[in-house]
Amino acid sequence: MADKRDYYEVLGVDRNADENALKSAYRKLAKKYHPDVNPGDKEAEAKFKEATEAYTVLSDPDKRRQYDQFGHDAFTNGGGAGGFGGFDFSGNMGDIFGDIFGDLFGGGGSRRTRTPNGPMRGANLRARVNITFEDAVFGTEKDLEITLKDECTTCHGTGAKPGTSPVTCPKCKGSGQVVYTQQSMFGMVRNVQPCPDCQGKGTIIKDKCTACHGTGYTSSRKKIQVAIPAGIDDGQSIRIREKGEPGLNGGPRGDLLVEVGVMRHPIFQRQDMDIYSTAPISFADAALGGEITLNTVDGKETYKVKPGTQTDTRICLKGHGVPSLRNKNIRGDHYVTLIVQVPTSLSPEAREALRRFDEIQTGRFTGVTPEADGDEKKGKKKKNILEKIKETLED
Repeated sequence: MADKRDYYEVLGVDRNADENALKSAYRKLAKKYHPDVNPGDKEAEAKFKEATEAYTVLSDPDKRRQYDQFGHDAFTNGGGAGGFGGFDFSGNMGDIFGDIFGDLFGGGGSRRTRTPNGPMRGANLRARVNITFEDAVFGTEKDLEITLKDECTTCHGTGAKPGTSPVTCPKCKGSGQVVYTQQSMFGMVRNVQPCPDCQGKGTIIKDKCTACHGTGYTSSRKKIQVAIPAGIDDGQSIRIREKGEPGLNGGPRGDLLVEVGVMRHPIFQRQDMDIYSTAPISFADAALGGEITLNTVDGKETYKVKPGTQTDTRICLKGHGVPSLRNKNIRGDHYVTLIVQVPTSLSPEAREALRRFDEIQTGRFTGVTPEADGDEKKGKKKKNILEKIKETLED
C-alpha cells in the first residue's frame, strides 16, 4: 500500500477533522474532479476516485478508527474500501452525491426542493437613480417610475378565463414536481425538479384570461417616491419592501432594490465619511498669513492662514464632512490642501519689491529706500518689505 496517499492528505484536512469538515472538503474535490465535469480526463477521474475512497473510509466511524490504527493495511484483506467497487454510497454518501449531481446537472436533491404548490416569495426588482454630490451628503427624495405587476382584476389572479378554473397538470399529477433518473458511474441517480409543463404549480390553465393572457397579473407604470438617506455613497442600494414582483400561490411580493449613483463634483472628492479638496492661496497670504474663504458643502467658511504656510499644507475643517448613515448627527471632516499660487506675470513695482525682498533674505540689502526715508521724516510708521510686497501683489 506504499503507493496510496494518506486519506487526510487527500482531503486536505487534519486528523481531528469532524464530519462537517470532511464532507465540505470532499464536496469541493468531488465537484472539481467529477468525470462528468472533466470528460475524458483520466487524471481528474483518478483524483475523483482517490477523494471518494478517502471520504468513504473517514466518514465511517468504524472504518476511520481502523484506518487511524492500522493505516491502509486495515483494508488489504477485503476491508470494503480497498477497491472502487467496494464503496458504500448509502447514508451520508447518498446525500452528498444528491447535492453534487443537483449542482452539476441543474436539478436538486430532495433537501433543495420546495413544497409543491406552496407560497413563494416574488422576485426582487432593481432600478437605479442618479443624485448630486450634495444630495448624497444631506439626503433627498426622488420620484422613480417603474413597471409593476398587480393581480389581474378580471380573473383575480387565477389566470383562467372567468367561469373556468385551472385543471390538474397531467404530467406531474398535481404534485408540481417530476422525478428524473440518470445513469452515472455510481448507478442510477434520482433528481427531483419542478414540472416543466406547469412550472411547479401543479395546475394548467386551458382557457386563459384574455386580460392577463393567463399570467394572473397585469403590468402598469407606477411612480414611487424613494427616500435617500443622508450619507449614502455611490453604488449603495436602498431596499423598498414589497415593491417587487408578486409572489406565487399567495406568497409575499419581492422587494425593490434601488441602486444610487452619485455624480462627480467639480471641487470635492469623497472617501468614506471625509471630503477632500484643494484651495489656492496667494504668495503673500502664505508668507504673511491672513484670512481666506474656503468652499465646503455647508457653504463658505473663513479660515486664518498661518504665516509661513507652505504649499501642499493640509488643513482640517472638523465636522464638515459626510454624515454617518446610521447617525446623521455624526459627520466626517473636510480636508483642504492649500496650494500657493506663484504669480505668472508681475508689474515692474511688484518685480522690484520681490527683488528687494530677496536681497533682504540673502543679506545683500543694506540701504533705505527713498520712500522709506520720506515716511520716517513725516513721522509715518515704516512698512516692512513683506507688507509692501503684499500691497503690490494685491494691487
